Amino acid sequence: MKEPLTDERDPMLIEGAQSPSGAPTGVQNKTIGGRAPAGRVIGKFRNTYYDFPREQDYSGDGVDVMNAQCQSIAKVPRGFHDAVCVQGSGSLKRGGTISFAKRDCDCAQLCPRTQQKICFDALDPQAFPWGRGAAGKPIAPLRSVAADTGVLPLGTVIYLPELDGAGEPASDGCFVVEDRGVRVQGEHVDIFTGHPGQTAILNQQVPSNQGVTVVVDVPKCARLAGR
Repeated sequence: MKEPLTDERDPMLIEGAQSPSGAPTGVQNKTIGGRAPAGRVIGKFRNTYYDFPREQDYSGDGVDVMNAQCQSIAKVPRGFHDAVCVQGSGSLKRGGTISFAKRDCDCAQLCPRTQQKICFDALDPQAFPWGRGAAGKPIAPLRSVAADTGVLPLGTVIYLPELDGAGEPASDGCFVVEDRGVRVQGEHVDIFTGHPGQTAILNQQVPSNQGVTVVVDVPKCARLAGR
């Protein structure tokens, strides 16, 4: 989980609404890459990726990962701490998943990239093998995205045509907004890849920040509603 849950109505899905950039929404059957997808094109969004660090991939001096009660969950390599405080969730070498609980924890180590002090929850890895999203549900690689919930509310099913067929294994382009991020603002989707290797593959195929088209009401993705 990258941010606490909010429940806001999506102005982008209101008839006649405009995007944050001022562009009209609700464009029907816009051609993308030679294809005209069924559904409603919301617009072009900035794309980034996040993944799931594993403690076993890091070594070095240990620091404590703290829970919201300021108790140590585990002592982990500094590099792992600094990765998981950005990505939101990760796996411990001893077994178990840790995921974002809250920010501004005085007892936590400072996260160098965000200048935040993050506390975590220890989760059952069977129930949360890839961590937890902002709605408290498990997230999944090439299925979950983080977004600004004032633009795309939690639970919104979206189709990203540029991601259809990308990755190994290949994505079908269908995603669900299941997370948030302090730096995910406005027309921006942060796609959960699972493994850093998958992030590298996607950055070759659909580079970060090049922009992806967000489409809603796509029949092929309807099965994800209520996921």
